[in-house]
Amino acid sequence: MCFGDKLEESQIRQIENIQRKMLLGFRRFNMLNFFPRVGKIIFRNRWKELIELRQEQESIIIPLIEARRRTKEQKIEHGDEFVVAYVDTLLNLELPEEKRNLNHGEIVTLCTEFLSAGTDTTSTALQWVMANLVKNPSIQEKLYQEIASVVGEKQSKLTDEEVVKEEDLQKMPYLKAVILEGLRRHPPGHFVLPHTVTEEVELNGYVIPKDVTINFMVAEMGLDPKVWEDPLEFRPERFLVEGSDNEGFDITGSREIKMMPFGAGRRICPAYALAMLHLEYFVANLVWHFQWKPVEGDDVDLTEILEFTVVMKNPLRACICPRVNSV
Repeated sequence: MCFGDKLEESQIRQIENIQRKMLLGFRRFNMLNFFPRVGKIIFRNRWKELIELRQEQESIIIPLIEARRRTKEQKIEHGDEFVVAYVDTLLNLELPEEKRNLNHGEIVTLCTEFLSAGTDTTSTALQWVMANLVKNPSIQEKLYQEIASVVGEKQSKLTDEEVVKEEDLQKMPYLKAVILEGLRRHPPGHFVLPHTVTEEVELNGYVIPKDVTINFMVAEMGLDPKVWEDPLEFRPERFLVEGSDNEGFDITGSREIKMMPFGAGRRICPAYALAMLHLEYFVANLVWHFQWKPVEGDDVDLTEILEFTVVMKNPLRACICPRVNSV
């Protein structure tokens, strides 16, 4: 999706390693955003580390960008079929005010943001959902029974073990409710990207001046007792309406904003539907093929800590037992 070609395993590992270093250093490097000129002096070792990581990042990503540029030019020259990747849109992008294309550094930044936003947030949300399923075995069992009712019927007609497929997910309302409850209780980002007010506006008696920066407390919205009954409880049933498949819940916030793990409005995460699909697919298959139990004497700790996203302070440890899915 990003570079348009399947990468070698060694290239994937390189990208994974440098991205991980950047993400783990996010909080420390973020200090440099405050009074940047002075910060570079006060935190000079931190600044030096950031520059070195950035140089390593560019040494890995720029060759991939240039390889894609050459491939694109060759395919166009020979009239071959060409599927557009994310980096292609950046190579073609022109900044209207400056009348120039993006430079290497800008493209590297946008590509790494694309990779981080599309992987770290989803993997974080997945771990939170699975942690709550380990902590709440009755919910896990209820989810398993729903999956079995959909996939088990197909498996009885096949010789090989069946996996949960994309088309099966539409028949699993409780699965979607589990994902929504995970995002409500533990949104990977506790804030959305900040925005600037374009015109002075009055809201609930408060005057918001023009050009002021605003943000939304996403995590607090999901824990508001005025909106959610027993907000600290992990209860997927809150998203199930009798006689409905919970498709009525508006996660985009276009009709009503009760929670906004992907933001809302025009600037909502453009890949929120893909993220939901991935979460449903992974959770369904993990629960269908394995029973997840807490490690004996080690209760699941839901304490949070901020990295690039809000992750588990103590990563999930579980006993994973293969299921014998026979009908």
